[in-house]
Amino acid sequence: MIEKIQVNQSNAQTVKVVPIMASLLICGFMGMFSETSLNMALSGLIKEFNISPATAQWVTTSYLLVLGILIPVSGIFIRRFRTKKIFIMGITFFILGLVIAATSSTFKVLLVGRIIQATGTGLLTPLLFNTVLVIFPPQKRGTAMGIVSLVMMFAPATGPIISGLVIQYFNWHLIFLIPIPLLMISLLLGLGHLIDLSREQKPRIDLISIVLSSLGFGGLVFGFSHAGEADVGWMSWEVLGSLLIGILAMIFFVLRQMTIKEPILNVRVFKQPMFVLGISLTVLSNMIIFSSNLLLPMYMQGGLGFSSAQAGLLLLPGGILNGIMAFINGRIFDKYGPRWLVIPGFMMGTIATLVFAHISSTTHSLTIIIFYTILMIGMSMITTPSQSNGLNQLDRSLYPDGSAIINTTIQTSGAIGTAIAVSILNANQHASLNQIREPLTSTLQVKSLIFGIQHAYLFTTIVAVIGLFCSLLIKRVLVEKVQQTIH
Repeated sequence: MIEKIQVNQSNAQTVKVVPIMASLLICGFMGMFSETSLNMALSGLIKEFNISPATAQWVTTSYLLVLGILIPVSGIFIRRFRTKKIFIMGITFFILGLVIAATSSTFKVLLVGRIIQATGTGLLTPLLFNTVLVIFPPQKRGTAMGIVSLVMMFAPATGPIISGLVIQYFNWHLIFLIPIPLLMISLLLGLGHLIDLSREQKPRIDLISIVLSSLGFGGLVFGFSHAGEADVGWMSWEVLGSLLIGILAMIFFVLRQMTIKEPILNVRVFKQPMFVLGISLTVLSNMIIFSSNLLLPMYMQGGLGFSSAQAGLLLLPGGILNGIMAFINGRIFDKYGPRWLVIPGFMMGTIATLVFAHISSTTHSLTIIIFYTILMIGMSMITTPSQSNGLNQLDRSLYPDGSAIINTTIQTSGAIGTAIAVSILNANQHASLNQIREPLTSTLQVKSLIFGIQHAYLFTTIVAVIGLFCSLLIKRVLVEKVQQTIH
C-alpha cells in the first residue's frame, strides 16, 4: 500500500506505508512484550541474586518509571528532531539495553539494562502513534489504530506464555535475546523506508518544565506502582511522599505550560471535549484491564490451585481476541463512529466484572474463559474508538502532544487501577482473616483470598458503570469541521 502525504508545505513525498508501519509495530510489540515478560522470571531472579521480592520488583517498576518520565516530554523530541533520528536513537537504546540485561551477572547491571531499554521504548512508542496520525487521514485512522492495538495487545497476552516456556527450558537471560533479531529487522526497514514526517524545528527546551514533568509523572507512576505491592500499602512514607510530590509537581507543570511561550506539552488539547472524553474513557477501560490481568491470575492460582502456565493459557483466548477485535472495531469506527462501540463495550465490561465479583472456589474454568473474553472484547470496543475519535479533534500541530498524553495515561491509569484493586483485595482479605476464630487452614486462607478478590471486582464494576454513563456523552468528530472547531 503506497500513499502520498504532504509532509511539509512545499512538496509531497511517496510514503511506503507497509514497511514503515511494520518497522514501528515491531518496536511497539517488543516494548509491550518487554514490559510484561519478565514478571514470570521474578522468583528466579530472587534466588539467583539473593534479593528480596520488593527489590526484584524494581525490574518492572524501573521500566514503568522511565516510561512515565520520558513519554510526557516525547512531544518536544518529535518537534525538535527528525523522525528517522528519533527512530535510530530509540532502537539503539532498546537493543543496547537488551544486550546489557542479557549479559548481566549482577542485579544492578540488569537494572541498568532495563532502564536503557525503557528509554528506547519511551522514544519509539509515541513515535508510532504520531506516525499513524500523520500518514493516515482521519477517515482511515480508526483502522490504523486498530492495527496498532491488534499488534500491541498480542504482546501482553503472549509475553507471559513465551517467557514461561523460556524459563522452564532455558533461563531468563534468553528473554532479552529474543527481541534483538526482530529489532534488527525493524531497524533495516526503518533505515530503508522511514521518512521525516515533520519539519525539524528548534523549540526552546524549558528545563523547569522537564523537571516538573519528571517529578510529576514519575512520582505518580512510582507511588501507585509501589502502593500496589502487597507488603507496602498506601500508608508507607515512600508511597505518600511520591504521590504528594507527583500531584504538586503536576499542578505546577500544568500552570507553567499555560504561561510559557513554547510549552513542552501543549495543554490546549484539553480544550477539545471529545479528546478529554476519549482520554477519560481510555483511563477507565485501562483500569479495568490492568486490574483484571492482576486479579484473575491471583484467583486462579491462589483460589483454584492452577499453575501459572494453566492460568496464562486460560486467559490467552481473551487476550488474543482483544487484539483481533481492536482491528475489527477500528474499521467499524471508521464507518459508523464511536457511539455504537463504546456504549456496548462498557455494558459488556459491567456484566463481566459483575460476574467476577461473585466468583467462588467452585467457579468453573469455562466461566472464567467466557467472561474474561467478553470483558476483553468489550474493552477493545472502547480503547481504539475513544482514542481515535479524540485524536481526530486535534490539529496536526498538536499530534505529538496528543500522542504523548495518550501513552502517558495508559501507563498511569494501569498503575492506578492495579494499586487500588490490590489495596481493596488486601484490606478485605485481612478483614476476613481477622474474623476467623477457629484454627487457620488452607481452605480458610483460600476463602479469604476469594473474598478480597470479590470486593476488588466490585471496584472494577463501579468503574465500568461510571464509564457506561460517561460513554453516553460521546459524539463522532466530524473531520471536515475539525479545523473550524480548533481555530
